[in-house]
Amino acid sequence: MFYGLNKLIKSILPKRLFYRALIIVAAPIIILQITISIVFFDSLWIKTNKGMTRALVNEINFFIKAYENEQYNKDSLTKMFSENHDVKVIYVAEGILPIDGEERWFSPMDRTLRRELKSKKFIYWFDTTKFKDAIDLKIFYSNGYFQFLVPKERVTSTSARMFALWITLPAFLLVTISLIFLKNQTRPITNLAKASSKFGRGEDVDEFRPSGALEIRQAGLEFDKMRKRIIRHLNQRSEMLSGISHDLRTPLTRIKLQLAFIKDEKIAKKLSNDIQEMEKMLNEYLQFASSGYKEKTENFSLTELIEGIIKKYENKNISHQLIKDISMNGRKNLVQRCINNLIDNSIKYGNKINIQLSSSNNILVIIIDDDGPGISPDEYDNVFKPFYKINKSRGDSKSSVGLGLSIASDIVRSHGGNIVLDKSPLDGLRVKIIFPS
Repeated sequence: MFYGLNKLIKSILPKRLFYRALIIVAAPIIILQITISIVFFDSLWIKTNKGMTRALVNEINFFIKAYENEQYNKDSLTKMFSENHDVKVIYVAEGILPIDGEERWFSPMDRTLRRELKSKKFIYWFDTTKFKDAIDLKIFYSNGYFQFLVPKERVTSTSARMFALWITLPAFLLVTISLIFLKNQTRPITNLAKASSKFGRGEDVDEFRPSGALEIRQAGLEFDKMRKRIIRHLNQRSEMLSGISHDLRTPLTRIKLQLAFIKDEKIAKKLSNDIQEMEKMLNEYLQFASSGYKEKTENFSLTELIEGIIKKYENKNISHQLIKDISMNGRKNLVQRCINNLIDNSIKYGNKINIQLSSSNNILVIIIDDDGPGISPDEYDNVFKPFYKINKSRGDSKSSVGLGLSIASDIVRSHGGNIVLDKSPLDGLRVKIIFPS
């Protein structure tokens, strides 16, 4: 039971910290104002109005009895009552009380007046909405009725409006101050979240300056330290792999020169093929080691980029369905390298290739299908690991180091996206790339 109630409350409460903090600050103020208003309305305003209404009805009752006992100068009595009690009185002889009119049960003034009139056993009719500042009250007398035009201030206290004003304005003032204060307190958290998201996508983050409360500044400082450690680690990895690859080029160059002096062409050809294979591996190592974190992000047309890549291949077996004018914000050269690697793999293992580009729900989707042998679903996660090669469905190439899909995955994830493998409609492999737009 308590778990279900707790779950319901969590589903109702806002998810953002700003609005949760606003509820914590504003809810007690609002509850306090409502409580004070109810107490004032019940104990002061209603009781005061009840006393004022009772006094008015007693005055009317006294006038009717005096009018009934007066034998000679009834008009003078009516005039005197009107002047001294600020109530206009008209006697309508042979008049008939109206029978239409709805009871406004939600109006405290109507309820109180109706209760007091019934206590005096009057046959009455009244309307509190006909006039702006007066109540039209008619009471049966003899064969006609008295019409009393009573100022509304005689039965209701005007202090309620002032009270409502004084209790509402401070509440709005306090909530406004709370909004400004909470905005200043949540802004550092929002900035930290934006910086973390930006760094997670591999974008360049300017020198981050923590601000706000002590705990938020501490979190910001720790994030900045972590960011610098990760960048230092990536630079060290890139420099190490790049240095190893460059160092290996020197002996390969010497071997190439020595091949020129070998007279046996059969042996020379075999050695030359091995050297080319090693150079291709080194190129893949360098490509994997090259860091794209220094490249600036820019807004570019993804449609034009893919069209340009397809044209460079000059392959009639590559078909495409691309939505025009789709742009994205990212590192153009890295995205181009990613798509090149995936198309190269498709060309290597398949004949027909289909490339699709679409956009929906704030995401960009690139799909590359081929008719190759495909990959077993058990290997979908493994093929993204660096230096991992499959010896099964898609064949094994000695010239492949197993970095193509790993590089593509790193590029996609550095842009905050995702890459997924699946079965292609062409009976090969489908590579689905999802970028945030």
